Amino acid sequence: MLTFLSAGAGAGAALPPAFVLIGSNLKWLNSRRLSIWAGCEFPDFLPKQVEKIKDPYARNMASRIERIPVNLSKDRVMSSCVKPKEQKEANPVVLLHGFDSTCLEWRYTLPLLEEAGLETWAIDILGWGFSDLERLPSCDVASKRDHLYQLWSTYIKRPMVLVGPSLGSAVAIDFSVNYPEAVDRLVLINASVYAKGTGKLATLPKTVAYAGVYLLKSIPIRLYATSLAFNGLPLSTSIEWTNIGRLHCLLPWWEDATVDFMISGGYNVIDQIEHVKHKTLIILGEDDHIIDYKLGVRLHCELPNATLRQIPKCGHIPHVQKPDVVSRLIAEFVQSDQSQKAKLDSVSTVSVPVMISRTCTSRYLAYPVSPPSPQFRGIMLS
Repeated sequence: MLTFLSAGAGAGAALPPAFVLIGSNLKWLNSRRLSIWAGCEFPDFLPKQVEKIKDPYARNMASRIERIPVNLSKDRVMSSCVKPKEQKEANPVVLLHGFDSTCLEWRYTLPLLEEAGLETWAIDILGWGFSDLERLPSCDVASKRDHLYQLWSTYIKRPMVLVGPSLGSAVAIDFSVNYPEAVDRLVLINASVYAKGTGKLATLPKTVAYAGVYLLKSIPIRLYATSLAFNGLPLSTSIEWTNIGRLHCLLPWWEDATVDFMISGGYNVIDQIEHVKHKTLIILGEDDHIIDYKLGVRLHCELPNATLRQIPKCGHIPHVQKPDVVSRLIAEFVQSDQSQKAKLDSVSTVSVPVMISRTCTSRYLAYPVSPPSPQFRGIMLS
C-alpha cells in the first residue's frame, strides 16, 4: 500500500515552508515582492488547524481558497479552488495537484506565474482538496473527469494549459483525450502515468480499505512520504510540511472519498498516451526517488509532440523545491509557439541525443542549467 500511496502522499505532504527552503531557493523568496499577509483571514470551511501553519506562503494561498458551485450529473458540489486575480486574453494556466493532495502544492509557483502575467487557476480534484463533499458523490475517474469538465465549461470556457504533477499527470492525460477542445497544451511534472490503477487495493474489503486510509492520514506515514520526496530535512521542517499536506485529511468526508477512489480502480492511462495530440512539456526532477526517470524518457518518446526538461538537484515535487525554475519553464512554454525554440533568460540548456530502441530513435532532450546525468547518455529502453 505504501508503494502506491507514497507518490501521492509525498505530493501532498512535502510542502516546504518559506523560511526553510534549501540553498539558493531562499534568495528568490527574499527578492520577490509578493504580498504575504501576517494575519490572514481563512475561509471558515478550512479545518481550524490551518491557523497553526507557519509558512507565510501557505497561509497566503489558503486565505485565497474559495468554493464555487459545480453542477454534476446527479448533484452540485461546492468545489474548492484558487481563482485568478484577473482574466487575461491569453489562454489560462490551470494547475492540478497529485494524489491525495490540494492546491496548496502550488503556493510558491502560482504567485510567480501570476507575476509573469499568466492567468492562473489552482483547482482541487474531486475527492481531494477542500471541496464540500458532505453529500458524497462518486470519486472515481469518470466523476473526477466530469467534475473538471463542468468546472471548465462553467467558469474557464477557453482552452487551457493543463498542468499535472505526479498522478495529476494521469488526470491531465485522461481529461485531454476525452475533452481535447478544452485543452491548449499540457505540462506533465514527474508524471505518474504507467501505474495500472490502484492494483490490488481495489479488491480490498471495505473494512481493510478504511484501515489503510486511516493509516495514510497518520503523521508517521506522511513523514515517511516526505522523506521520499526530499532528503536530509530536519524533523521540525518535515513536521511543518506534513501538517500542510494533511490538512484536507481532517475534513469529515476525506476517508469516504479516498476509499471510494481506491476501490474504483484508479487511473490507468497507459493506452491513452498515444492519443494525446496536444503540445506537451515534460518536467523531470533529476533526483526523483518516486518516479523512475526512465518512465519520463518513455513518456517523451510515446507522446508525438513533447519536449522534455530535467531540473538538476530536484526531487519529486519541483514546483515546491524549485518554483522559480518551474514557473519559468511553464511561462516559456505558454508564451512560445511551435515554430520557436525560445530560451529562458537565465537558464541555459544543452541538447543530448538519446537512443531509444523501437519506440524512439535519436530524439533530443533539453536540459536546463546543467548537462544531464551520466545515466541519461546513450540510454536504451527495451
